[in-house]
Amino acid sequence: MTDSAAWQENNALCNDGSDCIEKPYQGSHSYQVDIKHNNRDQQAIGNALYQDNDSQIIELITTESITTELKINESNTRSDAPIGLFDSGIGGLSVYLHLAQQLPAERYLYYADTKHVPYGNRDSKDIEALTLVAIDWLYKQGCKLIVIACNSASAHALEVARYRYPQLPIVGLVPALKPAVSQSKTGKIAVLATKATLEGSLLNQVIAEVATPKGSIVTKYFDPQLVPWVEAGMPEDSETAQRLREKIRQLAADEVDYLVLGCTHYPFFREFLLREIEDKKLSLGVVDSGQAIAARVQYLLVTNKILALSQTPNVIKPLNFYASKYDTALIDMLPRLLGSEAVIEYHH
Repeated sequence: MTDSAAWQENNALCNDGSDCIEKPYQGSHSYQVDIKHNNRDQQAIGNALYQDNDSQIIELITTESITTELKINESNTRSDAPIGLFDSGIGGLSVYLHLAQQLPAERYLYYADTKHVPYGNRDSKDIEALTLVAIDWLYKQGCKLIVIACNSASAHALEVARYRYPQLPIVGLVPALKPAVSQSKTGKIAVLATKATLEGSLLNQVIAEVATPKGSIVTKYFDPQLVPWVEAGMPEDSETAQRLREKIRQLAADEVDYLVLGCTHYPFFREFLLREIEDKKLSLGVVDSGQAIAARVQYLLVTNKILALSQTPNVIKPLNFYASKYDTALIDMLPRLLGSEAVIEYHH
């Protein structure tokens, strides 16, 4: 298969990643307590993420610099190679939970660009450059498949990332609009996402192809404080939490009957939303794209014959976690999001 053909096939397989969404993650994990700290050279993650001036990142990787197609190393095609996940922060861990549940034999390497979180308020070129730096680094670590577990990064850098690595499966995220449209009784859906996602071409293409032909009305809403709220532990007495309560009451009053969580940070406050919906007896469903992404990843692994096999398929391997910036709050937050018994290996 030529590089061009591989690129086209990869696009065909991944572009409809949200089309098979049915239900968000509802499971739980039980892990053995084993939190490790490894000091390991991150090879500077492209020597860019540790620069204080973001403009240096833009100079390092621009649209013009990605025209050279890179070849896949042998290590990137081994079935025992890791799956890479990337997000601007810890929100992509909601996608990891789906993957670990559905594909427990796989190894996972997660990179959080916590130095530059959130991406949702950045312009398109910033998001593109930061995303390419992260994907380049994951590729060099030998990842056999990469999930851009960030809606903002998917909206502004997915296609250019696939062009850079035509033979490497790269899965992006699009808000789960299709199941919301198909299940809605009022024809009114709200998408809660970052500004970058709401303004991106991916979401608007899905609205035009899925919602508009059925006469569905899609309301877009974003709150720039939601991602920082999740990263801070989601205190329920905060102003952000109160705005969220008021917003879902307003949506229900406007006859919106489905709320789409269009950012990977947001499934972590899904239970908060469901409690409020139940307490106020609102007719409002909540969906996200995590389960469909896990299904798509499994399909690509099988299709490319790189699905990992394990003698102990029910034992989930440690999560290898890298971040561009660490602090105490981050390290405290991960076990809260993944479960107190999560096996996490932190790499500095």
